[in-house]
Amino acid sequence: MSSTIAAIATAHGIGSIAIVRLSGIKALSIAKTMTHRQEFIPRHATLCALYNHHQTLLDEAIVLYFKAPLSFTAEDVVEFQCHGGLIVARQVLQATLDAGAVLAQPGEFSKRAFLNGRIDLSEAEAIAQLIEAKSEDAATILAKQMKGSLRHYVETLRDELLNILAYSEVSIDYAEEDLPQDLIEQIMTKLQNVHGTLQETLEVSQRRIGLMQGFRVSIIGKPNVGKSSLLNVLVSYSRAIVSDIAGTTRDTIEEQIKIGSHLINIVDTAGIREASDEIERIGMERTLASVHESDIVIALFDGSSARDAEDMAIIELIRRFQKMKEIIVVINKNDLEQQFDVQELAEYKPLQMSCKESSRELVATLQKIMDTTNSSDEIMLISTRQVEAVSKTLHAIEASFVPLQEQELEIFSFHLNEALHAIASITRPFENDEMLDKMFGSFCLGK
Repeated sequence: MSSTIAAIATAHGIGSIAIVRLSGIKALSIAKTMTHRQEFIPRHATLCALYNHHQTLLDEAIVLYFKAPLSFTAEDVVEFQCHGGLIVARQVLQATLDAGAVLAQPGEFSKRAFLNGRIDLSEAEAIAQLIEAKSEDAATILAKQMKGSLRHYVETLRDELLNILAYSEVSIDYAEEDLPQDLIEQIMTKLQNVHGTLQETLEVSQRRIGLMQGFRVSIIGKPNVGKSSLLNVLVSYSRAIVSDIAGTTRDTIEEQIKIGSHLINIVDTAGIREASDEIERIGMERTLASVHESDIVIALFDGSSARDAEDMAIIELIRRFQKMKEIIVVINKNDLEQQFDVQELAEYKPLQMSCKESSRELVATLQKIMDTTNSSDEIMLISTRQVEAVSKTLHAIEASFVPLQEQELEIFSFHLNEALHAIASITRPFENDEMLDKMFGSFCLGK
């Protein structure tokens, strides 16, 4: 990492300020060359004129110098806070390249912070996801992980597994002797506690995934029940075509809206009924796929008509998913004479409303569900990589139970080592540079 990297660290476009960031051994000397100054006080803002290698004035900017190791990358870092726009930041960046810097690769600043021990992998992932946070609650969780909450959690469990492994390794030296039964029981109890903690974390994370990615909400129902009208009311404009002709919506329509502090992806699906042609059949398949992918399902029924076979198909569908999804049942068109028998849906405590008039009660119900999802302060896994690591750890621990009970300690230790490697990979695994390039390559430029 002898090279000095440079990149524009702010979003491209017109704005009042743009930041060009340098990191590496030449950062300070490049700043001196571009500003014609010989001294910068670390962490002090200095107003300077910036020049390129032709000594052409580029801009007047604030220059900040962060002396290693007290910087994000743990290297010398310089930031030029120049005027925003389409041209100025690019000119300043080019001047840094002409002075000896090289263009940073996506995620290279964060990668250097990781390789220099400034952050671990869990903190790097939190930084990346914080930039794209879909809710205020997600931002809060990610901010905690940036400060090391997940690292502390992993280190605590890793230490517990190491202590258990120490018991085993010491006992292997006395393999000819039977181990005291209470020792086996003590190890088993400790291991079951670690397993229980990890299992709970995994389940909590799977339930709360909507906080990270934005909650996905599907509206389902038979044709002409009011799904498109409900979508239009929720997004506050005529996003979907509304007509009295059954089957007007033949494909899924997706929009993003914000409810409370949460960003949600709401999907209006094709009406569920027996398909009359190939296009409608594809629409039905996409509707079912949308239900599978959703965190919350809004099942809509027409209160002004009697329950029929198509309604029963919807009821059977929500019963199939009620243990896996949050289900909200809505009886629509309550401004008309009611003929729908709601007894079949009593367990869901259906909301009775007219989608064309008001969605206030439904919005309140959605917000309550999403707020409840984040009511816990438990540790949360924020990436597929972290989930896979915990799953592998659990599998390895489960595989160790039988050899422990049978006092086959070499096999027990083997599985415990697998568990240790898996849990440690969340924060700082022993991986090669190719894996790191692939992971950090998903970051935005200049981060």
